[in-house]
Amino acid sequence: MLPPMTKSSPTGAAGDARGGHAIHPGTRIGHAHLKVSDIDRALRFWHDVLGFEVTQRLGHRAVFLSAGGYHHHIGLNTWESAGGSAPPRGTTGLYHVAILYPDRKALAVALKRVLEAGIPLDGASDHGVSEALYLHDPDGNGVELYRDRPEAEWPRDSEGRLTMTSEPLDLQALLREAEG
Repeated sequence: MLPPMTKSSPTGAAGDARGGHAIHPGTRIGHAHLKVSDIDRALRFWHDVLGFEVTQRLGHRAVFLSAGGYHHHIGLNTWESAGGSAPPRGTTGLYHVAILYPDRKALAVALKRVLEAGIPLDGASDHGVSEALYLHDPDGNGVELYRDRPEAEWPRDSEGRLTMTSEPLDLQALLREAEG
């Protein structure tokens, strides 16, 4: 049985250990596993456009993809979704999976590949801490492609608290990075 939930800080302030049960600071999100309706169609997006490497394929039922030889960052499967449709708007579920690029040039190259493939962007934002592109894969899964700014550049108020923003991202300036 789980202990009763306690109220959290309404500001989500950093350092809120919730009674000493803070998650280890070295913890990271390891991989995302997405339900898709067609493996080959999904691969055209995740492998051909975004460039993830196939590390293992289980016929037309599942495929595992990575960057840099890791066992997998993205899992795609049709175990419960072969031939299925995307969930309708207004339902719960994963909002998006976020792919972190190592630097601005790598994000620029990803943007160029997405645009060359004719995939529309849903949005592009400068959050102060990061620059982000938003789109959907062929199965309607939300995808964020982003790069973090160095922590020393993150916007902070006079008391040192993070002050993220959501300003329009200059896509033309970003695309110039892909060519430079």
